Amino acid sequence: MSNTANIEIRMAAKNAGIRLWQIAERFGVNDGNFSRKLRHELPPQEREKILNIIDEMASEKAGVV
Repeated sequence: MSNTANIEIRMAAKNAGIRLWQIAERFGVNDGNFSRKLRHELPPQEREKILNIIDEMASEKAGVV
């Protein structure tokens, strides 16, 4: 059975080449807890915060700060 909860976050991270543990670290939570959080849809405010983190990390990775 495939888990499609928070697919937008999962795809954004994958497309940016960023691992979930890296996002968790920036978000300030343990990577195991972060993965468990993603099992169920997040509130819009929390989802946007994580997507912003992914965008920031992608920019840093590309050398654009």
